[in-house]
Amino acid sequence: MFFRKRDEHLKPEGRAFWVRLRTERSGEVVALRISRASEISPTASGYYVRKVVVAPNSLDRAVLEIWFDRRMRPLRKVVEGGELIPIKEWK
Repeated sequence: MFFRKRDEHLKPEGRAFWVRLRTERSGEVVALRISRASEISPTASGYYVRKVVVAPNSLDRAVLEIWFDRRMRPLRKVVEGGELIPIKEWK
C-alpha cells in the first residue's frame, strides 16, 4: 500500500483547510480558512479556489490560488504578492 505525503502548506481540519501566508511588502502573516463546501469550486479535472487576501494590519494584498485533484489533494499552489508558510513553521 502506498501512502501519499501530506501537503506541507495545507492543514486539513474537518470540512476545511487552513493555510498561512506571508505578504510580500510588509511580511505580515495571515491565517486563512478555506471551506471545502462553500469556497472550493469544481472544475473539469478536479477543484479550484482563488482567495484575495488583505492583511488586517498593513492592508497588503495577496492572491492565493490552489488547484486540487478529484480527491481534493492539492496539485498546484500560487501566491501573488506573498508566499505560503510551511506548517512546520507555524507558531
